[in-house]
Amino acid sequence: MSTKYIFVTGGVTSSLGKGIICASLGRLLVARGLKVTIQKLDPYINVDPGTMNPYEHGEVFVTDDGAETDLDLGHYERFLDIRTSQTNNVTTGRVYFDVINKERKGAYLGKTVQVIPHITDEIQSHVLKLGQSGNYDVVIVEIGGTVGDIESLPYIEAVRQLRYNVGRSNTLSIHLTLVPYLSAAGELKTKPTQHSVKTLLESGLQPDILVCRTEHSLDDSIRGKVARFCNVDREDVIESIDARSIYEVPLLMQKEGLDTRVIEKLQLTTPAPDLTDWTSFVHAVCYPDHQVEIALVGKYVEHHDSYKSIVEAFVHAGAKNNAKVSIRWVQSDNLTAENVAQALDGVDGVLVAPGFGGRGIEGKLSAVRYAREQQIPFFGICLGMQCAVIEYARNVCGLNNANSTEFDESTDHPIIDIMYDQKDIENMGGTMRLGKYDCAVQPDTKAYEAYQSTEVEERHRHRYEVNNELRSILSDHGLIFSGINPGRDLVEMVEIPDHPWFVGVQFHPELRSTVQHPQPLFVAFVKASLVHAHNKA
Repeated sequence: MSTKYIFVTGGVTSSLGKGIICASLGRLLVARGLKVTIQKLDPYINVDPGTMNPYEHGEVFVTDDGAETDLDLGHYERFLDIRTSQTNNVTTGRVYFDVINKERKGAYLGKTVQVIPHITDEIQSHVLKLGQSGNYDVVIVEIGGTVGDIESLPYIEAVRQLRYNVGRSNTLSIHLTLVPYLSAAGELKTKPTQHSVKTLLESGLQPDILVCRTEHSLDDSIRGKVARFCNVDREDVIESIDARSIYEVPLLMQKEGLDTRVIEKLQLTTPAPDLTDWTSFVHAVCYPDHQVEIALVGKYVEHHDSYKSIVEAFVHAGAKNNAKVSIRWVQSDNLTAENVAQALDGVDGVLVAPGFGGRGIEGKLSAVRYAREQQIPFFGICLGMQCAVIEYARNVCGLNNANSTEFDESTDHPIIDIMYDQKDIENMGGTMRLGKYDCAVQPDTKAYEAYQSTEVEERHRHRYEVNNELRSILSDHGLIFSGINPGRDLVEMVEIPDHPWFVGVQFHPELRSTVQHPQPLFVAFVKASLVHAHNKA
């Protein structure tokens, strides 16, 4: 069977949820027994989002092979329970970078290099490369941005061409659009959708299916009107109404028949989807028996997408523990030794988040000390783990000015130091310790209790590490190194043995959490927080 390609575009406004629709459709197709992956085409000129501000772009999602990618790839992995790679995220910057490199090597035989055909051909090659790389039945391709954006035009043209190049029967075009409700008029308006489809048609692309985001249900007259003016069948107007949880969207899309229409149009033969486990998970998310409040301490907390994978890992771990995890967002810039008790009063767990730079560090250290001394379950991730080590060195080991050389290059006690192979690096993009690395887990530790294994793999994104030259000072004062990278003897996990649950990790465990496989450390942390909540009551 030839690989089928589904292209998903968006119109009217950004943030309609193309990534969730793509992930939901992917989940439904996987539940039908198909091998599916999803690709994100991003129209910005950055080669990848690795150097972009979290306030502007949200978190950077890192894959096993070390690619710094769009956060939507996290949704793809969490919904489909797959592992994505470098080929699943392509930016305009990457496309032009590759074309210019080919031009410099003479690959175009002296021809004038142009947007058409060279840029559009390069876009198509990235799409087809992914489809051919894993013998996929279906590749869903999400095109970032909004129809009508100047920067999106080469992608739309590439899709138009590709639909003919691989055969119309092997492709499908889905357009996500908005049907807003005007309270003053008391009715839904279809004109924005009509204009969005008209703009798409002007680029030569006719959508086969329309997914309409709405706050109110679409009645038959609205569906008929949209179908009539947008050249689709009434059955191909799919309602996407606001859901209680993003994980409910696959069930709503199944109810609307999205997967059925896709299967029919692509002439695929599959059994009905088995969503028994997914339905049970959604029930656990929406109707938990318990609740726990965990403080997330970071410097980007006003922009929750900066910690998207952590938030979703809490959802997965909460469902596993039959509990709702309520997050108390705590701005680390504002935390001090004087107000930390008030800011963290009553929480059942404290997570100190990853990040870069010195802003808010002293606030994070205050949060670590409070959780350690008050015996509140603690979880430190990447920089959060480094803060835990710095705090322990200062207040337990007596190294008063211990610090990371990231924040104080002249510190007398560089308990955290830049990795040796990072010292001479000048370029910022794609140069950190990135991707999947091995970790040897020590028996009889909280880490082993969570993983139930002495060998695990986790994803990394950092330049600094625990300084091996000063490691013995920490262990002499009781800190346990419960996880070590066997290849380079780097500290991956630390614990305090006489604390209810105090674990710091250098890697990013949140990046591997999925609905079907909740991340073990998050599950253990939420469980410990529930115990703390029970004892507190």
